Amino acid sequence: MSTIAIVGAGPGLGASLGRVFGSYGFDVALISRSKTNLDAVATGLIEKGVTAEGFAADVADTASLTAALETAATRFGRIDVLEFSPYAGLVRVNPADVTLDNLRPAIEELLYGAVTATKAVLPAMLQAGTGTLLYTTGGGAITPYPFLATLNAAQAALRNWVHNLHNTLAEQGIHAATVAINAMIADNAPAGIPAIAPDDLARAYWNLHIRRDVAELVLPA
Repeated sequence: MSTIAIVGAGPGLGASLGRVFGSYGFDVALISRSKTNLDAVATGLIEKGVTAEGFAADVADTASLTAALETAATRFGRIDVLEFSPYAGLVRVNPADVTLDNLRPAIEELLYGAVTATKAVLPAMLQAGTGTLLYTTGGGAITPYPFLATLNAAQAALRNWVHNLHNTLAEQGIHAATVAINAMIADNAPAGIPAIAPDDLARAYWNLHIRRDVAELVLPA
């Protein structure tokens, strides 16, 4: 049995990832701050016949995130796929107004959180000679939006690091890739707003996992 760990799991993309990967026989480890939300998502997956369990952790807290992933690995045997997509919020900061203080939260949650999560699961993947690492960013990681300067800086740093992972881990059986989402994740978005349904998005992640041929997917294409 294979296991996906979804870091930042919520009722939208996280639940859809659980359903899609679960439909292919994966167990699902859900990780986010709210135990209440985790339990709700896990219950929904269990009702669909998916084995799922939530593990509460703050992605900006190295110790709690590492402990949650280690506990999940013990519970399910091993983490075969890591998907990292915590919601860092859309805090409006112009480039000239960036300071160490307002940049730090995005860096700690996105970049440091991704590094922490990866370090928790990568040794077992390397030992097994296989694994998938998927990281969610936004379109601003590639073409930045001036009003999201702190978020975009953190996303761009994460993107850079993941591309380096992709280039150095592929020969060891590990596929690392980013998904840059440049739309609202919703089934019913307001008219005129670019959107992608969470189930459609989750299927794109599944395709990344099984095809293992690109380092980055930009959606909508």
